[in-house]
Amino acid sequence: MIGVRLAGVIIIAYLIGSIPFGLIICKLKAGVDVRKYGSGKTGATNVMRVAGTKFGILTIILDGAKAAGAVMLVGLIMRDEFLAMGSISFQQIVQVTAGLAAVAGHNWPVFAKFKGGRGVTAYFGTLIAIYPPVAIFGIEILTISALRSRRMSQSSMLAVLAVWCLMVPLTLINDFSRIYLAYGLAGIALIVYQHRDNVKRLRQGTERQLW
Repeated sequence: MIGVRLAGVIIIAYLIGSIPFGLIICKLKAGVDVRKYGSGKTGATNVMRVAGTKFGILTIILDGAKAAGAVMLVGLIMRDEFLAMGSISFQQIVQVTAGLAAVAGHNWPVFAKFKGGRGVTAYFGTLIAIYPPVAIFGIEILTISALRSRRMSQSSMLAVLAVWCLMVPLTLINDFSRIYLAYGLAGIALIVYQHRDNVKRLRQGTERQLW
């Protein structure tokens, strides 16, 4: 029964993560498919380039909210399960499973022919639901770096790495769950993979800048 409910958690979180807010906003605002411009992604940075800064910010808010909502919703669905695996609770397993599913939905959305974003906003949205202080720290790093370098790709990868670096001492000193540390590594892997074309351009010095 638990296995069936956990499978349901994955499906629900994936479907919520699949809502392509960037695509919807650009269709309503400019009547265009954002995937046909710029990076071809539905994330906030590409929306910002196609529809303007305020719509990019709106996309950030909605994409972050959907990911956070997915994690919190499945937490409510599974709230009566109290299994533990050593120091890792079943609730923590549910959280990170839902988080990964929501990010996967954002990156490869079933509602947008599996052409979505890069997962950064969705990842930080899941962290807000899982452990807000870590999410806030990462968002601050991302914002400061993006404003200084004007390279969102570089700033995004730096931010997720900074988050994981903060998780390490929290795990060693503050008894932070090891499964969250593993989730941080999974987030780094997913986001770097989604930025592989950006990494190539960064090395060549041809990466696009904000504004």
